[in-house]
Amino acid sequence: MGPTPDFMRRIAAAAAAETLPRFRNGGLVDNKLAAGFDPVTEADKGAEKAIRTLIREEFPEHGIIGEEFGAENAGHSHVWVIDPIDGTRAFISGLPLWGTLVGLTVEGKAVAGLMSQPFIGELYFADGGGAFYEGPGGNRRLTTRPTTALGDATLCTTTPALFNGLRRALYDRVEQAVKLPRYGTDCYAYAMVAAGHVDLVVECDLQPYDIVGLIPIIEKAGGVITRWDGAAAEKGGDIVAAATPELHSQAMELLNAS
Repeated sequence: MGPTPDFMRRIAAAAAAETLPRFRNGGLVDNKLAAGFDPVTEADKGAEKAIRTLIREEFPEHGIIGEEFGAENAGHSHVWVIDPIDGTRAFISGLPLWGTLVGLTVEGKAVAGLMSQPFIGELYFADGGGAFYEGPGGNRRLTTRPTTALGDATLCTTTPALFNGLRRALYDRVEQAVKLPRYGTDCYAYAMVAAGHVDLVVECDLQPYDIVGLIPIIEKAGGVITRWDGAAAEKGGDIVAAATPELHSQAMELLNAS
């Protein structure tokens, strides 16, 4: 038995109770890297603890993998994957483009997921019945935009600076082919693909917790999401998400060109 929409809402609310009071509040930021900057806040830690508590109460036999507190019972067929704040850099900068990501995998396949942006008051989630939006403007089913040509597409990535060497050259080919590129959107970009506002997301070096919660939302809305090499996206890596199979195919041609 999978999660109900009510359980998705409970997860989002529990996380929001930890994140919202700390957003734009000048809280403590720690750095997880000795060389470089990988920020983590008390909001990240508090939200993940709250989500883990709910999952343990509702599905005590399931496994859990989280960005901040690692894995428990990860060999189970059903595993929850948590990113309490995807876009911590946006969070500490006061930009409302971060989100809480939670996904459920069954035998390694992402089958349900959510992206919650509580400051805006938006919840995007997918279960066995489809992909859905709840928030300002009214609740609705999510459907991707029917864009089939790169020249008509809006593309998002967090920043081109993340791509290096050949990958930067391949990414640049895609960006040069689209109508409109936008940066700095983190997980919110994938929600915009599912909602029919953005057509394409291209990113690199993602962890499973960065993407598992978003995969069902994209797929149940009619989109396609894979790694650049065509493999399943659940394990992370270099990711491309597209509104339509045609657009995905065109992006893949450029990303795999020699």
